[in-house]
Amino acid sequence: QVQLVESGGGLVQPGGSLRLSCAASGSIFGIYARSWHRQAPGKQRELVAHIAGNGNTNYTDSVKGRFTISRDRAKSTVYLQMNNLKPEDTAVYYCQAELLDGRTSWGKGTLVTVSS
Repeated sequence: QVQLVESGGGLVQPGGSLRLSCAASGSIFGIYARSWHRQAPGKQRELVAHIAGNGNTNYTDSVKGRFTISRDRAKSTVYLQMNNLKPEDTAVYYCQAELLDGRTSWGKGTLVTVSS
């Protein structure tokens, strides 16, 4: 079992930056990929950024050039650096881990609010 805990959310003005963190614990050797998702009020959860086991990254079009996903394997932590934030980025951001046995684990989420 893998436990994920997100942190770093908060209130930021448009154009500002935040860095989200997702720390993993438990059976971390079973993790082969990590990702960030978000869910805005009244909308479905969507994939924001993904980092594969080989380090390859992918982003949804709306965040390309503004968000960066990275990882620190020594700390079992994944980060999401978010720059030039827009009001439409307001959402609860969730961390996900994909496991070798086909299961996924989710964190409880951290709220990001972009507003002046």
